[in-house]
Amino acid sequence: MKGHIRRRGKGRWAVVVDNGQRPDGKRRQKWVTIHGTKRDAERELGKMLVAANGGGLVEAGRTSVREHLIRWLNEEITHRVSPTTLWRYRDIVERALVPVLGGHRLSRLQPQDIQAAYNGWIENGRHDGRGGLSPQTVVHHHRVLRQALAQAVRWNLIAANPAERVRPPRVTRYEPRVLDESAAVRLIDALENSRLLVPVVLAVATGMRRGEILALRWTDVDLGRGTLLVCRSLAQVKGNLRFKDPKSAKGTRTVAMPAFAVECLRRHRIKQNEVRLRLGPSYHDGDLICCRLDGKPWAPATFTTVFMDAIRRHKLPRVRFHDLRHAHASWSAKYGQHPKTVSERLGHSSTKITMDTYTSISPDLQERAAKQLDQAFAAARETSFANRLQTDEPAGSNLTGDSRKAL
Repeated sequence: MKGHIRRRGKGRWAVVVDNGQRPDGKRRQKWVTIHGTKRDAERELGKMLVAANGGGLVEAGRTSVREHLIRWLNEEITHRVSPTTLWRYRDIVERALVPVLGGHRLSRLQPQDIQAAYNGWIENGRHDGRGGLSPQTVVHHHRVLRQALAQAVRWNLIAANPAERVRPPRVTRYEPRVLDESAAVRLIDALENSRLLVPVVLAVATGMRRGEILALRWTDVDLGRGTLLVCRSLAQVKGNLRFKDPKSAKGTRTVAMPAFAVECLRRHRIKQNEVRLRLGPSYHDGDLICCRLDGKPWAPATFTTVFMDAIRRHKLPRVRFHDLRHAHASWSAKYGQHPKTVSERLGHSSTKITMDTYTSISPDLQERAAKQLDQAFAAARETSFANRLQTDEPAGSNLTGDSRKAL
């Protein structure tokens, strides 16, 4: 197996790998154009030779990026992810990746092409010119494209993944609004006569996700013991609602509720039964706790709209509904609960996710940490001083306890 590099202009190099002869006697070659230094071209040649010698270099022919993305979705992704995730992937492929990169030949797609697409999305928005996309959205596009091109490498269609050599835009991490207990009480009081009351109380009291709350049934709740079982979630895919299993095994969990949440559910059950009797056969009895007035599932997107409208109408602090989950985790940390307990209540697969994502160090925690350290050092000094007194005391000394204190 042979290969060589040709200079094609300033900063442009042709990397060529000779893969033998075709049946008609012509050479079978793989050409890749590299923009950069000769060292970059040499590295690419090395990768191509390694792949070729391992039987991995297969000419992608005239396969386009669009054809590969569609094949990747249909053959690789469809059976590996949830319907909600699949819908998101398809939306990114069809509305963003294909219009901008789909016309490129897969074997000739370069990092510069991908970088230009990212810059264009941020500056000009989508291919139809509607507004610039946020860096976080472009990062989502990057992750999907990188996965798809990684599969092209595994399928031996290309020797290297060009998306691996592209840096997506830097994302500024969202900092949830810090909601203390007093603000949470004001929020609950403002929604006292609203159908948002129960979802908000459950989020504050248990840290459940929006979809989990909207999927919760009365059969999942034991008001006598003050516990509830989280075993499913409500998702919305292209306007269609469906119940799905939790993301992981830890997502299925039993959560203990505080007394105020149990009492809120008791009152809500009485009111819901009155509505059920009043509507009669027109009531859709799905046993849901948080639902529409007719008992049908409450679409997550609609729920969020209603929640944000209520926040504005009551002139409450601007918070996302998911910030209530963050607040619950932060309070648990402040109260000194073990991270494992907090992680189990939130349904995370590890405590690292809980501590990194949802808990923030409040001034109260900082002050408590400083006081605890001060107390520990004071106790250590007293112990050290007492030990020195015992060591330095002469043998047979008749010093009394009061005399030692005087020292």
